[in-house]
Amino acid sequence: MLWCMSPGPRRPASLMPEGLTSDEMAREVALDLPEGSYVNLGIGLPTRVAAHIPPEREVVLHSENGILGVAPLAEGAAVDPDLIDAGKQPVALRTGGSYVHHADSFAIIRGGHLDIAVMGAFQVSAAGDLANWSNGEAVPGVGGAMDLAAGARAVHVMMRHTDRSGAPKMVPSLTLAVTGRGVVRRVYTELGIFDLAGGTAVAVGLARGVDVAIVAARTAIPLRCAEACQALPRP
Repeated sequence: MLWCMSPGPRRPASLMPEGLTSDEMAREVALDLPEGSYVNLGIGLPTRVAAHIPPEREVVLHSENGILGVAPLAEGAAVDPDLIDAGKQPVALRTGGSYVHHADSFAIIRGGHLDIAVMGAFQVSAAGDLANWSNGEAVPGVGGAMDLAAGARAVHVMMRHTDRSGAPKMVPSLTLAVTGRGVVRRVYTELGIFDLAGGTAVAVGLARGVDVAIVAARTAIPLRCAEACQALPRP
């Protein structure tokens, strides 16, 4: 196996390869959602995942404000101002979907009935700790993030690999407000797909044309490539 230890020499963000587009990232997440699963999509990038789940697949999307069976974001004449997701974006309802009371929606979360929560993040630590809310100085606030981090059976993160200044978002330990400890199993970024194991980011997929050394330089925890590391986007 190839080990890529970081931190390494850092290149300016302007020299970073483009990697996957936001929609390609969303499709990679959608491909990994098990058939018959109940999945919460967090605000921001994760909301794009809904558009990449074919109608024939049975993946039930949950929004913590009280929707089971969320369809992709609504547009044009389909927009109903009374039907929004937790990020206040207009959505539609899939056939068989339902609306539930806010308290019942959180009972679904806290009762451990969600298979996966796909969440955005400001930082993810080597131990799988998650930071994805601000301390009140900026949006978003904590919302239902702590409940989701604690209640979902698995937490996957979909985020940019670095922040706006080019600093790594996968870090040895969190320096921002903590959402949950040891909850993140998998991270999707524009550079690849990474499983967290033993304090290491294991690349199970890398974007085509992305050099492993550059990924290591933008990852502040040890990085290694899985033997069966796939080229992304997948067919």
